[in-house]
Parts: sequence; structure tokens; C-alpha cells
Amino acid sequence: MTIERLRKALTGISGILATPFDGNDAVDPDRLGIIVDRAIDAGVHILVSNGNTGEFYALTTCEAQQMVTKTAEMIAQRVPLLAGIGRSIKDACVLAETSWRAGASGLMIHQPPDPFVAPRGMVDYVRQIHQAGEGLPIVLYLRDDAIGLETIQAVCSLDGVVGVKWATPNPLKLAQAIQNTDPEIVWIGGLAETWAPPFYAVGARGFTSGLINVWPEHSVAIHQALERGDYVSANMLIQRMHAFEAVRAEERNGTNVTGVKAALALIGHDCGRTRPPAAWPLTPDQQSRLERFMHDEGLMGALHTGGDKET
Repeated sequence: MTIERLRKALTGISGILATPFDGNDAVDPDRLGIIVDRAIDAGVHILVSNGNTGEFYALTTCEAQQMVTKTAEMIAQRVPLLAGIGRSIKDACVLAETSWRAGASGLMIHQPPDPFVAPRGMVDYVRQIHQAGEGLPIVLYLRDDAIGLETIQAVCSLDGVVGVKWATPNPLKLAQAIQNTDPEIVWIGGLAETWAPPFYAVGARGFTSGLINVWPEHSVAIHQALERGDYVSANMLIQRMHAFEAVRAEERNGTNVTGVKAALALIGHDCGRTRPPAAWPLTPDQQSRLERFMHDEGLMGALHTGGDKET
């Protein structure tokens, strides 16, 4: 996988894959196959294993290793694969090496949730993971811009950093960060479809998506509208998915993955429950609103009826 191909893919949709569990709460990677195939067939540009929609922080390191290894086999280099990396530096380095051996195209480094993160410690964290991953390209996943523009610039200047998933609702600071760093770095909207238009307006390209697990064609249509500068159409398409995103945003985002997995069950592909501390199941009101959205968009039982919904 060339750097050029990876950079190009990062300007598209980064599809964050769910992690399926079986009835005994064990990871069940085989259930991911149909999700991977549908996303690639729909035109999703890059897939991400062990992202937040994949419940990264609810997995053991061993489970995360299983998921990235199996996902790489399923993708078979049809599109680039980003491997989520994080937690303690030792766990992160082990997972980085496994991801490299599995054939991942790059490493997406989760921002450490440790309450004591020093700016220079963040630099060391990224540098050590890059080394453990045998020099695989790095995409930073930035969820808290309070680390400051100087730290962001310092981390972005490290060898191997090719992109940043910006997941904080501050487009003005995003614009400053873009201006202060290497123009070769790809800045990706990390707050999914809803925030993609304002991020595009200040220079980001592409966006992350959990919707691709359920309705990949719709995410692709939004991306196509943004790429041709048609913000009116993009916003209309985003409005159509508002009910879905509203359910996911409730309970302090504790239903984010719950909404995805509940929707997967409604299309006919049960991927199990979410693990605590995520909420499970949806409340009756949340489930009712989700079912209404799925029905209105013709997505109920889509896998059983033999077709994907056209946008």
C-alpha cells in the first residue's frame, strides 16, 4: 500500500467497523464479513478496525489483536485498513506490531485517556508506537484540542504522521491547526457525517462514519455531494439521518454504538450487544424512534429482502 493511495483514501470515508459479539460475549469476527463486503461494494474508501464504533476501550488487547487480524483477511487489500491503537504504551506497542504483521495500511492512534498526559509525553507515545509498528503510517485521532496548537503541531511533525482525525467540535481551531502544519497532512472530519460540512469549509477532507455498518450507500452519497461542493444536497442528506444520529448521541453518547448494533439487528444482521459502560439495550422510546427511521428509509430487514437501499 503506497502512501499516496493511503492519503487519497483518507480524503474519503473512514468506515469505523463495529465489533460483533456472540451470545457468550466473545468477539465474533466472522459476523463482520457481510458488513465489510457491503461497505466496499458501496464505495467506502477506507475501513477502520478497533475504532470507537468498534468498542475499542471495551476490548482486551488480545481481542483487539483478533479483530484487526481477521478484518485484514476479510478486506484482502481491496481498500486500505487503518488499525486502531491505544491504551497503555505497552499494550499499544503490542497491538501496533500485530497490526503491522496482519497487513494494516496504517495505524490510527487513539488520544490517550490518561488524566496525566504531558505534551512531550504525547510526542513520546506516538514515536514509540510508530517504531513498534515498523514504520507504518500514522493517523492521529484527536478528541480533545485542549492539548493546544503547539502540541498538535509537535506531534504532527513526527516521522510517519500522514493524517489527523479531528473529533472536536471546533472548526476554527481546526483551521488554525491546518495552517500551522505540513500541507501534506490530511485532516479528516472525525465527528461523522453531521459535522462534515463545517469541517470541509475550513479545509478538512473526508469524514469518519459508523453509519456505513448499516447504510453505506448514504454515507457515500454525502461524500460525493461534499466533494463536488454541493453543500445544499449534502445537508439535505445529513438531515435524513438525523433521527439515527439523535438516538446515538443520547445518554452522553452512551448509546452511540448501541444505536448501530440495534440498527444492524433491524436490517437482519445481529452483531450482539454492546459491553458496559455503553448502554444496552436502547430504551423503548429510543428503539421506537430508531425503528421509525429504519422503516421510513426502507432499511428494515434489508438483508432479508435482498437489496440495499438506494439513496
